Amino acid sequence: MAVAFRSGRGGGGSTLRNLFKYRLFASAMFTLLFIVTLSVLFSSHPSQHEHTNGNAYIHWSVLGLRPDPLKTRLDLVYKQANDHIALVNAYAAYARKFKLEISKQLKMFEDLAKTFSDLQSKPTYRTALFDTDGPMDEDSLRQFEKEVKDKVKFARLLISDSKESYDNQLKIQKLKDTIFSVNELFVKAKKNGAFASSIAAKSTPKSLHCLAMRLMEERISHPEKYRDDDPKPEFEDPTLYHYAIFSDNVIAVSVVVSSVIKNAKEPWKHVFHVVTDRMNLAAMKVWFKMRPIGEAHIEIKSVEDFKFLKSSYVPVLRQLESVNLQNFYFQNRAENATKDVNNMKFRNPKYLSILDHLRFYLPEMYPRLHRILFLDDDVVVQKDLTALWSIDMDGKVNGAVDMCFGSFHGYVQYLNFSHPLIREKFNPKACAWAFGMNIFDLDAWRREKCTEQYHYWQNLNDDRSLWKLGTLPAGLATFYSTTKSLDKSWHVVGLGYNPSISMNEIHNAAVIHFNGNMKPWLDIAMTQYKELWTKYIDSGMEFVQMCNFGM
Repeated sequence: MAVAFRSGRGGGGSTLRNLFKYRLFASAMFTLLFIVTLSVLFSSHPSQHEHTNGNAYIHWSVLGLRPDPLKTRLDLVYKQANDHIALVNAYAAYARKFKLEISKQLKMFEDLAKTFSDLQSKPTYRTALFDTDGPMDEDSLRQFEKEVKDKVKFARLLISDSKESYDNQLKIQKLKDTIFSVNELFVKAKKNGAFASSIAAKSTPKSLHCLAMRLMEERISHPEKYRDDDPKPEFEDPTLYHYAIFSDNVIAVSVVVSSVIKNAKEPWKHVFHVVTDRMNLAAMKVWFKMRPIGEAHIEIKSVEDFKFLKSSYVPVLRQLESVNLQNFYFQNRAENATKDVNNMKFRNPKYLSILDHLRFYLPEMYPRLHRILFLDDDVVVQKDLTALWSIDMDGKVNGAVDMCFGSFHGYVQYLNFSHPLIREKFNPKACAWAFGMNIFDLDAWRREKCTEQYHYWQNLNDDRSLWKLGTLPAGLATFYSTTKSLDKSWHVVGLGYNPSISMNEIHNAAVIHFNGNMKPWLDIAMTQYKELWTKYIDSGMEFVQMCNFGM
């Protein structure tokens, strides 16, 4: 037992000695590691960090715990200087962009930016502050800081004085950008509107098509009732009052005729010469058979009844055969048609219709007459017109109302005065006049050979170099020196495009004219004028009721 006990004690003592040795070894190792670490730290040199621009340095302490206060101060001053360089350069850039009348101020901004840069490049400061590896000269730093602060103060003062001007310019620039954007939208909408209006003006309304079909159906159903009458002697009687109306629109012609008769003092003395195309001839005849015009006289013919109207004689008929001209009128795609909004109206194929150009052949169409009053199908007559046949024409051919208001509606607006021939023959300030109500002295016409003049100018304009298409420019050229100006109360124009005509002027007019795209029989007509036209529609006529004319 005793032996066993000693043996147990001896084993426990050995374990304790081993544990003590291990702890002593660990303590020694940790102490050695700590000493080595301190040795490394105290023996290392301060590191240098160079700014990317090479103008300033920041030196850190060996422990990396605190920056050098002078270097930190220098860095802050340097940063402040650079920030103000960027600011004055930005204001200088704005001044250039807006092109302000501040060249002196702009130069001050540029000089200030250069001064900041030159200040940092001074040899004194560079040697004492930026390029030194030793202790920094505090006096130099203080002087550098003072100069920078003086420049910063001046820069802020300059910017403060200029800020309001620049802010206003920024607002103006934004406003200009907005105006430009809105204008782009407006131009696009204007083009689209012009194209849509042009399509509406060229199309045949459903009600008008319906009326023509109903009249044709009536003719086919009752041919015995609509046999042609023999020509009346009144058709060639020069002592009566003769009117020429050329149209393919039945309802429009009926309004013109009805308005003349209702305001005529002696309706039995009035003779109407209506010319239409072959397609609408039967419908026109049926209408006036079903709704006779009382004691007045009406002659209805088609263009084909005038045998002299052939392409060998008539320039317009010859031009109709031109492929280029057909493309100009009939290939009227949206993307092409809207390129020239101001001349959209001249692309209407009606301006190439022979019906529109018949007005230049009146002496040949009615050889026995001395005077004739030409009326467009979009007019309404409000007074007796017989006084026009007794006007002294002073040897002139055409009696018309001029459209000049100051410089508005002069010849320069209709003819191409960049063409040498136009420049040579016409005065650009001469007053244009209106087709639509024209009293023609046919004897003077024959004497002056006006139809030959019309052929001369129309042939020259085959390439549309003298004027855009239409009959008015051709008329202005043909009757340039042979037109007598009538009193403006005879004829008021613009009811198809101008919403600002005074009602007093309209009511005082003998003839009102719905020239323009907004014809009174279209849905796009101006409502304030439409009743002036619709009151002459024969609303009791059964076909008018069936075809739902918007009255």
